[in-house]
Amino acid sequence: MTQASSPATMTIGGTAHSATATIDVVNPATGTVFAQAPDCSPAQLDAAFASAATAFGTWRRDEDTRRDLLRACAKALTARTDDIAVLLTTEQGKPLAEAAGEVRSVAAWLTYYADLEIPREITRDDKRGFAEVVRRPIGPVAAITPWNFPLTLAFWKLAPALRAGNTVVLKPSPYTPLSTLLVGEILRDVLPPGVVNTVSGGDRLGALMTAHPLARKISFTGSVETGRRVAAAAAPDLKRVTLELGGNDAAIVLDDADVPAIADKLFWGAFANNGQVCSAVKRVYVPRALHDDLVEALAVRARGVRVGDGATEGVRLGPVNNRPQFDRVSGLVADALARGATAAAGGHPLELSGGQGYFYAPTILTGAEDGTPIVDEEQFGPALPVVPYTELDDAVDRVNAGHFGLGGSVWSADPDRAADVAARLDVGTAWINTHLALAPAQPFGGAKWSGLGVENGPWGLYGFTELQVIHRAR
Repeated sequence: MTQASSPATMTIGGTAHSATATIDVVNPATGTVFAQAPDCSPAQLDAAFASAATAFGTWRRDEDTRRDLLRACAKALTARTDDIAVLLTTEQGKPLAEAAGEVRSVAAWLTYYADLEIPREITRDDKRGFAEVVRRPIGPVAAITPWNFPLTLAFWKLAPALRAGNTVVLKPSPYTPLSTLLVGEILRDVLPPGVVNTVSGGDRLGALMTAHPLARKISFTGSVETGRRVAAAAAPDLKRVTLELGGNDAAIVLDDADVPAIADKLFWGAFANNGQVCSAVKRVYVPRALHDDLVEALAVRARGVRVGDGATEGVRLGPVNNRPQFDRVSGLVADALARGATAAAGGHPLELSGGQGYFYAPTILTGAEDGTPIVDEEQFGPALPVVPYTELDDAVDRVNAGHFGLGGSVWSADPDRAADVAARLDVGTAWINTHLALAPAQPFGGAKWSGLGVENGPWGLYGFTELQVIHRAR
């Protein structure tokens, strides 16, 4: 997997479009460019939104057709799972089996929304009148997605947006554009022209999308800093906005927890997708009496997990996706070590692929307290600080003190006790004895700086609609 099999094209109005300019796409396992993607021009973006606006007039009218076509999309993408997965692994870095799983998740989301009923809510039915509340589509949606789960997070937006009757212009991260562009190519043969348009480019393109006069809704997943800019760009035109932003999820281990029983689930709650998950465990708070045992249990797993090119059989953790993120993780770990923390496992880059790939050893840190950047900020990579506590109330207060509020988890031999603690966390999702348990029907969103609005479930679909009251006098 060193080069793309054919030039990638954007999908605008149901047809293939190249561009005069291109952006390089790097394989993070080798650190080298293996393909180019089109760099969408402003004129091409205008054409994409114009196509979406035109298609919206027809697409919004026939709910049964929309549902049938969502199922057809799921079938078409499933049939190309292997092709999509290879491309996704090459540009993103994750193991091939996980890339194939991401394609399967896309099909699951499409099928869920195809089957989801949208109720008409009756608010009055008496001698004087009948009133009901209906949900109407908003219009063309600008969807902007990140590089950690390019397809899963795209269809967290596309599936409900399309089901509700909207059309979409979709822009993937410039680090991982190819798998999304391939999805656009496949769906050309399934959807009417203009219903889904896929464009690629850098940050300049994202800014143009959020300010585009034809975009009526912005759905963005990414950093807090960029999310603020998206909200500011949407404000003058009063565009509707959903923002799924960063997280610094904490796992709180209670004093009755069985360390051998929870260690594996806790480790993968932190290191799934090489730690590049917005709602992964980013820090662990553990009673002092259990601290050393838990650190060693996590370190054993970190030292034993196989890291390498995601295309290699048996690899569990691939590279960090891109050089800036690799440098950030490296810098946060180095800063923690300089402040007196200790690496019970890892703590350094790995010299794989001739030293050119973005590989970092899975790292378990001790001695990094609150106030250290790797504890207070989102590292978004394969490094996990384990922080001891004495009083549970103090640990909960420390977890809630930060700006993020995406998710969190509590680990205990007593689920009811854990549930009481979980209810005190200022987060969008509080898990008990698990982490990263997500499903199409389960809403996902955050408190504080972790975002605005939710995705998934009927609540995610409602975010792509506006209410209308139909009132009839009698």
